[in-house]
Amino acid sequence: MPSKARQSLKENLEDINRLMELHELVGGTDAGRRYDLEVLNKSAIVLTTACWEAYCEDIAAEALDHMVKYSKNSEKLPRELKKSIAKELENHDNALAVWEIADGKWKGYLSKRLKDLQEKRNRKLNTPKTVQIDQLFLDAVGIEKVSKSWYWSGMSVVKATKKLDSLVTLRGSIAHRGSSSESVKKTHVKSYRDFIERLASKTGGRVNSHVREVTGKPLWPDRRRKKKRKVR
Repeated sequence: MPSKARQSLKENLEDINRLMELHELVGGTDAGRRYDLEVLNKSAIVLTTACWEAYCEDIAAEALDHMVKYSKNSEKLPRELKKSIAKELENHDNALAVWEIADGKWKGYLSKRLKDLQEKRNRKLNTPKTVQIDQLFLDAVGIEKVSKSWYWSGMSVVKATKKLDSLVTLRGSIAHRGSSSESVKKTHVKSYRDFIERLASKTGGRVNSHVREVTGKPLWPDRRRKKKRKVR
């Protein structure tokens, strides 16, 4: 069974599928561009980017909840996560902030902290490009460079990061310039949609491995593990 974040992503991506179905319903499937239907393609790009951002925040939250629930003590937490928390408390305006994690309160602090991080990102209007996503997972659950897991047959880490950043840049162009932004074809939509689905799979796999290392319990069972045969 996949993560809750992956299930939500699958449901959200259905909206893009419906936009493309509407595109075919109105414009047909014959060759040639439909300039009057390009708004559907642009809407799909905006939705695809939103789906990716939501997935990353959802899987980070799910991973953190899992770590809080199954980590027996704070010693098991990732070193990078503990460093981030220590730095935050050191720079806190309240000199007594360190007591927020004393006496076993660290679990409640971590849960509240992710929500604060998400609100901070929203205020800064950060975008879900590679740099920001890497920072999100580092700050939230202590994964260094989650983008290093973004590779598969025909797709290197470098190509994946460039394609993600191109998608987010295109989304920004559409959002800020509307009809005057660059042309978006139906093929672009399909390519980016499939890409985000694959990227989410790789990201989720890395997160799953990470929380298993921390807690000894994965977010979901590893399907690749062969079932032991019963000895009769």
